[in-house]
Amino acid sequence: MTIGGILSLLITALIVLIFVRIVLSWFPPGGDLLNAAQRFTFTATEWLLGPIRRVLPPVRLGGAQLDLSPMIVLFVLFFLQPIVGRL
Repeated sequence: MTIGGILSLLITALIVLIFVRIVLSWFPPGGDLLNAAQRFTFTATEWLLGPIRRVLPPVRLGGAQLDLSPMIVLFVLFFLQPIVGRL
């Protein structure tokens, strides 16, 4: 496997982890397995999402807030993946 293939695989793993984090954020903390999954996905993705969240705070939608950092990171990762895959 080439370096580009390995990097592309890592980008795919990050994309999956971000989607899992988004879905898990819809559930309140509860149960050992759910808490462990939420902690793991938070730890694995926060290094990438945190800096964007500090620059671009969540958008207020009435009483709720929309965090745009996962959308931005996913857009960049989807853009980079084919470029990195050709290396």
